[in-house]
Amino acid sequence: MVMIFTLVTGVQEKLNEIVDQMKTRREEEKKQKEKEAEEAEKQLFHGTPVTIENFLNWKAKFDAELLEIKKKRMKEEEQAGKNKLSGRQLFETDHNLDTSDIQFLEDAGNNVEVDESLFQEMDDLDLEDDEDDPDYNPADPESDLTD
Repeated sequence: MVMIFTLVTGVQEKLNEIVDQMKTRREEEKKQKEKEAEEAEKQLFHGTPVTIENFLNWKAKFDAELLEIKKKRMKEEEQAGKNKLSGRQLFETDHNLDTSDIQFLEDAGNNVEVDESLFQEMDDLDLEDDEDDPDYNPADPESDLTD
């Protein structure tokens, strides 16, 4: 009986060691995977180190690309804008525009309609004359200065 107990205890200890080794191996594998994931993430953010030469080469390429884009836009604007004239060009070519505003006002006439019913109940408004300055002269810019 004592011998069986000793054997069982020894097997249990050995099994416990094996289980502990498996747990530590799993934890180490998990940590290793996390480290690899962090390294991979760092590699994503790690690019070419910027030096003066690299920057100048990139800047030259970038400026060339921008210049090409601007040229394309200018060509498109020229093609689309051939029929469009600026306001000044319209004014210089069409002399009817000189008098068009005057004609519009004359055609409309001076028929300004005022709804007098809006102004009939002036007593309801709180108009205070206390703030009016009796010395105020609109022609004299210094008259609105307070002493």
